[in-house]
Amino acid sequence: MKRVLLTTALLLASFAAVQAKDYQISTPNTTVILTADQNKPLYFRYYGAKAEIADVRAAGRMVKYDAYPAFGTLCDAPFAALVKQSNGDNSSKLVVDKVEQNTNGHLTTLSVWLRDVAHPELVIKANYSAYDDCDIVKMNTEYFNNGKKSIVLQKYMSAVVPIQSDNCVLMQLEGNTKNECNEVVMPLPVGQYNISTTTASRVAQYFNASFMLGLDGRLEEQNCPVIAGTMAWMGNTQFEFYNTNVARIPTLFMGGINPTASDYTLAGKSSLVTPEMILTYATNGKGEATRSFHRWARHHQLLHGTKEREVLLNSWEGVHFDISETSMVDMTRDFAALGGEMFVVDDGWFGDKYPRNDGTTSLGDWMIAPKKLPNGIRPLIDLAHNNGMKFGIWIEPEMVNTTSELYEKHPDWVLRHPDFEPTYGRGKTQLLLDLTNPKVQDHIFKVVDDLLTQYPDIYYIKWDNNMSMHNAHSQYLPKELQSNLYVDFTLALEKVLKRIRAKYPEVVIQLCASGGGRLNYGYMPYFQEMWTSDQTDAYHRILIQWGAMNFFPSNMLAAHVGSAYSKYTQRLIPIKFRFDVASMCRLGMEMVPAKLNDAEREYAKRAIAEYKTIRPVVQQGDLYRLVSPYEGNKDFSSLMYVTENKDRAVLFAYRHWFKHYMSNIIIRLQGLNPDAKYRIREVAPEFEGKPAKINGKVISGRMLMQEGIVLPELVKGFTKNAPLGEVRAGNDFRSIILELTEVK
Repeated sequence: MKRVLLTTALLLASFAAVQAKDYQISTPNTTVILTADQNKPLYFRYYGAKAEIADVRAAGRMVKYDAYPAFGTLCDAPFAALVKQSNGDNSSKLVVDKVEQNTNGHLTTLSVWLRDVAHPELVIKANYSAYDDCDIVKMNTEYFNNGKKSIVLQKYMSAVVPIQSDNCVLMQLEGNTKNECNEVVMPLPVGQYNISTTTASRVAQYFNASFMLGLDGRLEEQNCPVIAGTMAWMGNTQFEFYNTNVARIPTLFMGGINPTASDYTLAGKSSLVTPEMILTYATNGKGEATRSFHRWARHHQLLHGTKEREVLLNSWEGVHFDISETSMVDMTRDFAALGGEMFVVDDGWFGDKYPRNDGTTSLGDWMIAPKKLPNGIRPLIDLAHNNGMKFGIWIEPEMVNTTSELYEKHPDWVLRHPDFEPTYGRGKTQLLLDLTNPKVQDHIFKVVDDLLTQYPDIYYIKWDNNMSMHNAHSQYLPKELQSNLYVDFTLALEKVLKRIRAKYPEVVIQLCASGGGRLNYGYMPYFQEMWTSDQTDAYHRILIQWGAMNFFPSNMLAAHVGSAYSKYTQRLIPIKFRFDVASMCRLGMEMVPAKLNDAEREYAKRAIAEYKTIRPVVQQGDLYRLVSPYEGNKDFSSLMYVTENKDRAVLFAYRHWFKHYMSNIIIRLQGLNPDAKYRIREVAPEFEGKPAKINGKVISGRMLMQEGIVLPELVKGFTKNAPLGEVRAGNDFRSIILELTEVK
């Protein structure tokens, strides 16, 4: 999204006449149809399975609804645009002026220019784009103010999609820190229902800007039609769903910037681009929709989405703020001995006048804390390299503590109202810097630039954000533009990230926000991965990762093996289960390796080595969800990844809880070649290297998918004391990973 000055050529452009016509854009398996006629509204006609216009019309599947309705005519119906003109009028009537279609690489875009009959200075360009290599369409709008005076955009959604269904089932993701991305499924309520995000700087903190909509009363993995959507925007968003009994208003949804407290003053001779609403349509259920998102993300949206991610150790859960040269050296050496590929120094390494010993001080003072690291980080970087590993470091550049040298110098750089005591974040001293201020933008760029200039061999940065926008008042913006803050703050962050990436295109940057508080595709052109959650309890992580992977691919989601005892849930979980859960995403560790006993250490070394062998399949394969932890028998869950040519697959199966005389569960695999034979190998078996009974068997893809397999090891209790010499809480938490390789 951007704001630009209009050129004279654009202002004086005359639009060619448009004849009434149906326009079609298509992905490999889906189609969007619109009807454009000069001086009439643009109509949205169809979004569904790939089809010719004549067939859609003959089958009666055409709808007819204003593709971008504005307030002012049907004022009782849902509208996407509400604009207050310079004379105070807020009624608009948008009609077609011009249609353009162009192809750029894999993307074909249909753009329709709409003019306001009553206010010719307002022009809105509606964009509809389709990929030819994945089943993803994108929709957004561009607002142009061709007049000399400012106008106010009070509602400016990205797109509207009507659908032929009165029996929809909605799934959304909700949660909070350490409990992100819980699946919530319900019938779409009659009336209006919104999925809104309001935290601004941690846009996914409570609700994720994503949904799935089952169109025939079901929302299942297979064999049902589904529309799934997400917003690519680093600020507040809103999806609105309308399910009415009014014949002229079909079931519909629209997505875009949350209009709450976001009246946007658009100066004369300027424009504003709304964020992209990303959609997929699947005839074969949630699973197909998920795989479409993942393929698109890896190839088109996620930075370096087709590159393998390294196995790393992060210092946070191991030592928290207690950073020292000794502890970091020990952790580096110990992790290298386990086969690790990168070591990351987390929070606690910085601050001179105010050393960072807890969450109350030092944010903003990004210099080495000499009492903690008297020789700086150079010896740590060299040690990592000498042990065959890469090095990373933690920063939180958008933040400041009131106890810091930065705040002492620049108290005017924070978001806060001058007449109110601010609401503080972490440590009761944390405040959010005002990114609308160009000096703050320069400061944030300088934080990254100084680190990477002084230490160009830093490979990885963990970029954190531990505070929502509680104090939504800019000390930089004038009073009359305060309602621009939510949008301008987001645009400023995007500007800084583009500047960083222009100079440092290869450095790996993980995005964190008290866990998964920024899980949104708007960030992902600038970041390679997301810290999924601060929750490292492995059972809880199954639920979080399962929910997140509805929309986001495994190589985007960082998953770390924590300690056996979870301080958040107070559960004890065996090391194999912890490794097996983390291995379904980008594997890492979050502990002090020296605290592992000898047996655990040997197992960790073996598990890391085994993960590297299956990593290409896990990080780039197609995901198939087999047994959901949210549905049916919640004692089990299972999923698998399959390569594009179906020659390799990796199956994950988890038993969460133990009950006496548990029945065997049949796991029917998906995505394989039915005519191929697959040799099965257990990955990192637990008991003294003794694999499951199915290990080494060769089975046809058809048998595996139609009849499935039984893994008796998952339902049995332990017959001897704590395996691997660790403390174990009963018989809960068993897991198996199987690699399937086609026998040529």
